Amino acid sequence: MTALITTNLGTLPLLGRGKVRDLYAIDDALLLVASDRISAFDHVLGSGIPGKGKILTQISLFWFDLLSDVVPNHVITANVSEYPSVLHPFADQLEGRSMLVKRAKMFPVECVARGYLAGSGWKDYRASGQVCGIPLPSGLQDGSRLPEPLFTPATKSEGGAHDENIAFEEIETRIGANDAAELRRLTLAIYNKAAAHAESRGLILADTKFEFGRVDGTIILADEVLTPDSSRFWDAAAWMPGGPQPSFDKQFVRDYLEAIHWNKQAPAPGLPDDVVKRTKAKYLEAFSRLTGRELKL
Repeated sequence: MTALITTNLGTLPLLGRGKVRDLYAIDDALLLVASDRISAFDHVLGSGIPGKGKILTQISLFWFDLLSDVVPNHVITANVSEYPSVLHPFADQLEGRSMLVKRAKMFPVECVARGYLAGSGWKDYRASGQVCGIPLPSGLQDGSRLPEPLFTPATKSEGGAHDENIAFEEIETRIGANDAAELRRLTLAIYNKAAAHAESRGLILADTKFEFGRVDGTIILADEVLTPDSSRFWDAAAWMPGGPQPSFDKQFVRDYLEAIHWNKQAPAPGLPDDVVKRTKAKYLEAFSRLTGRELKL
């Protein structure tokens, strides 16, 4: 199986390529296609992970369905046979890794939920005893469970720049107090349900981020949701606060890039076969642990 690095849908309007997803305009809808690109340290690497886009898409679809009683979402269909006929010639690129979705007016904010102290949250806490201006008890460690889940929004960066944590009051200023409050409510409601499901599967959902938009006056959940690319999942049996936790994501990739002393500047290097295989296996394990199903690639 070869990695799909770049989609090519002929003359269909390409709206943009993100680090992973390619976005096309299809009449009054959008087509999201998850490639097998992989990024680390804000750079897309020179080689991909075969099947990664399919794994991410199927995880998102699982969560969109599970969370449908909490928040509506943007999915119209992920069944290629139900796509407009103009897309059928490209089924080999679209099967299993694409979603036809509603166009939404997106909120300019990453909605981050944290149930555990990790990543930039740990850095904030270590420096100030707070995360995004929210005071926390003293004595917490890297990987500690928080007293309660936090809503810690971030800017939605453009062009691959790193998102920056900001205070809730800044979100109120940007989008209005009512919408800010609703995004916080939805983010924490989704997190709580997802974390409970993950826990039932022997996993910890340490933190995650969501994107929301509005369609016909209704706030909906959009983009990807609760994948290893947007979330930290830890094995509950191995959880031990006091340092970074092994996670179901790109850790093998990051470790390799650190080991070769890459300067984190373009062009990004490719990956050796063993790192590709181990990373793919970790994504597949995340899928099977979360869904209870095996994914045939």
